Amino acid sequence: MKHVFLIDGSGFLFRAYYGVKARMTRPDGTPTNAVYGFTQMLMKLVDDTNADHIAVIFDRARKTFRNDIYKDYKAHRPPPPDDLIPQFELVREATRAMNIPAVDMEGYEADDLIATYARQAVDAGAKVTIVSTDKDLMQCVSSDIKMYDVMKNREIGPEQVIEKFGVAPDRVIDVQALAGDSSDNVPGVDGIGVKTAALLVEEYGDLDSVLANAENIKQPKRRMALLEQADLARTSRELVTLKDDVPVEVPLKDFFIKEIDPNIFLQFLHDQAFKSLIVRMENKIGQIPNDALNIENKKENIANNRMDWGKDYTDVSLREKINYELVQNKAQLEIWINEAMSVGMFAIDTETTSLDSMSAELVGISMSVHPGNACYIPVAHRADSDQNSLNLGLEDLPSVDKKIELKQISRDVVISMLKSLLEDPSILKIGHNIKYDAKILRHYGINITPVDDTMLISYAIEGGLHKHNLDDLAELHLGHKTIKFKEVAGSGKSQKTFDKVPLEEALNYAAEDADITLRLYKTLKPRLALDHMVSIYETLERPLIGVLTDMERAGIQVDATVLRRLSADFSKRLGQLEIEIFDLVGHEFNINSPKQLGEILFEEMGIEGGKKTKTGAYQTGAEVLEGLASEGHELPVKVLENRQLAKLKSTYTDALIEQINSHTGRVHTNYGQAIASTGRLSSNDPNLQNIPIRSEEGRKIRTAFVASKGNLLLSADYSQIELRLLAHVADIDALKGAFHEGADIHALTASQVFGVPVEGMDPMVRRQAKAINFGIIYGISAFGLARQLDLSRTEAGKYIAAYFDRYPGILDYMERTKKSAIELGYVTTLFGRRCYVPGIKDSNSAMRSFAERAAINAPIQGGAADVIKRAMLQLPVALERENLGAKMLLQVHDELIFDVPKKEMDKTINIIKSVMENVVQLDVPLLVDTGFGENWGEAH
Repeated sequence: MKHVFLIDGSGFLFRAYYGVKARMTRPDGTPTNAVYGFTQMLMKLVDDTNADHIAVIFDRARKTFRNDIYKDYKAHRPPPPDDLIPQFELVREATRAMNIPAVDMEGYEADDLIATYARQAVDAGAKVTIVSTDKDLMQCVSSDIKMYDVMKNREIGPEQVIEKFGVAPDRVIDVQALAGDSSDNVPGVDGIGVKTAALLVEEYGDLDSVLANAENIKQPKRRMALLEQADLARTSRELVTLKDDVPVEVPLKDFFIKEIDPNIFLQFLHDQAFKSLIVRMENKIGQIPNDALNIENKKENIANNRMDWGKDYTDVSLREKINYELVQNKAQLEIWINEAMSVGMFAIDTETTSLDSMSAELVGISMSVHPGNACYIPVAHRADSDQNSLNLGLEDLPSVDKKIELKQISRDVVISMLKSLLEDPSILKIGHNIKYDAKILRHYGINITPVDDTMLISYAIEGGLHKHNLDDLAELHLGHKTIKFKEVAGSGKSQKTFDKVPLEEALNYAAEDADITLRLYKTLKPRLALDHMVSIYETLERPLIGVLTDMERAGIQVDATVLRRLSADFSKRLGQLEIEIFDLVGHEFNINSPKQLGEILFEEMGIEGGKKTKTGAYQTGAEVLEGLASEGHELPVKVLENRQLAKLKSTYTDALIEQINSHTGRVHTNYGQAIASTGRLSSNDPNLQNIPIRSEEGRKIRTAFVASKGNLLLSADYSQIELRLLAHVADIDALKGAFHEGADIHALTASQVFGVPVEGMDPMVRRQAKAINFGIIYGISAFGLARQLDLSRTEAGKYIAAYFDRYPGILDYMERTKKSAIELGYVTTLFGRRCYVPGIKDSNSAMRSFAERAAINAPIQGGAADVIKRAMLQLPVALERENLGAKMLLQVHDELIFDVPKKEMDKTINIIKSVMENVVQLDVPLLVDTGFGENWGEAH
């Protein structure tokens, strides 16, 4: 016996329950989210551990010997959630299915059993790891017993215990006896917390000494509490002291690690319908070796200078040998090409000099045809100061500590050899965010097709549940921690471009990316069918890759002269605003300092209602300033104007000039397909979706975006698409009728809610109705509407109530949607996209309310996103079919921007409106507004 792992089963279970937010059930309806999380965590832990003995220790019942000592011990703890109770026995089944002992004992808590087994193991000469973050177990920590936090991958030793309690592990009991524990109803001594208890124990030595010296304590309240509650402190010590001499029924030797019987464990996973874990387990036990890389071919491979270089280890999640190869000659590359062609699919990843795909240069390509086998093909690495070349003989196969000769096939040759493979329509290319790789390869004349994307597959299955980057997905689904870019290239100012990374480091990093991508594909692709997400992925997300690639490569022309002029104007206005602000205050100060601004507003100027943060500074965020501005205070108005103008200057007029591509003279945004939980596209580097449309400054910035020579920019914008979708999905006859009649929906709402005629309506009344119409979609509250319209909360509440009275179906839809989100953990768009809403069951009311608003909005906003994506897929085909030269350049939520030859404008508008308005059939008509001009400002 060398190393014993003791897992706190209850801690594991509760972390799993609160960590897996999505509703999961077995076919018989039994909830299983906690079981899923528990099983996944246990599988990873078993794969990671170097222990030779392991067990999971559970609590059997709430009543233990401690209740005999103190009847109120844990008495006020709330019962476990209803959907967790049926999962208690299932996690024990999961443990036993993995051939791991599941141990509990009547009359004792799991912590007592863990303390007992830990002592027995140390007495037998073994090291112990307690897998838990329970502070009560920290009294067990020593040089031989450590704790381990699986979520943070953090070891807890004596130093960490001192950080937590202020004392060494052997004094934790004394501190807990004095401080008590409200969660377990351990009384302690009134007025004494952990910090005070630690100071007392440090000064006097232990609990008995503290109590013996109570009369000498200087602080009167503390002295009296210690004198009067000495017996409670001693009782508390009994309650918190773990028994390490429990007459355990299962001997420690029974914890010896045994092999999992795959048949038993797979049957358990099938019974629970854990699809991803089934795939993971089947991959783990059923990998087929790569014939091209097996031992029989070793001599031939060496003769071809084929080197098994890099990581030669057992993967923690799949337990299979890793074989990463550096491809440095054409013969090696031919082998990989032939293998990919024979299999018909492979994973690919590119390494470049920059994240900016329009300026990046190709440095290398990695490929993986079989899980665990991957190669890296360097094409443009160059010697760095720390990269020394070594000539390696065939008799001296390299190890990870040696340098590789900087030898590579030229980029042109590699491109020439790979082109037919990458463009072969019969061979599938798999990438993670393959849109980036597609743009890079397009620079070198390669149009990669067909493709699959593991990032988008994950997004289609679980959009909104978690991030979809490669590192996170590798850990989530494969239990594998990937090599991070900073580990090979550095970070901050010392970061180097990938072409300067030594080949031995570049190989491991790059080949792993392709390998993990292929593993994820084999894990996630089957789930598209199982989770009924094939349509979303195959008809929307995957085909959109090519459309977005073309749009991003095309970019949009920007007039730098206009931007410079605007930047100068903004600078002048900022200077004038600064003078006006200083005049209002009576002296100069740092306008950008929240601390100074807060002191001026709430101390110098005496404005009431100032609230301080934990740092002691006043809150001066936008909401605070907007509230003060609505009360008639002039300074907040000026400061807000200053902030908004400064942001526009730095984010757009200054930054856009720097982001104009020197080769194309255009800016090239990047669209994120797997960011927003609703399916909306995001825009970054630069973000062209957040340019204000309603402000004068925003409109001026849009004038800098101009058409190509001889062309005009055309804007095609869905009119009120979210309200139209609301009318459809909520089945609101009054709204549907209004849209069919082409009525002014906001004026009509104002008339029906406020009881005023449409003719001669006050524009302010219509604006209020518009705010309600759109606010309802976002689940706006009376408080939110009051702030937006500068009304009292009571008045805003009456408007919302009147709205629901007029359109009762909307309230029904909202309640129905919230209920469904609570039951399922997600809501669904019109086209079947699942939008997960973590937090819908959160005990924090603010978090829960936010999730409810998101649930109400997601089917509407997500439906609008799906509609415009369908249009984006059809428009290039329709325009090409009519031999029109228009190019789709930008997507900004419900708006598309095209670069159109002037002489083709009328025909182009007709085609675009026809496609966009008929892309889906709803109970209400879709309407597209168009406009065109020399620049984006004129077109809108």
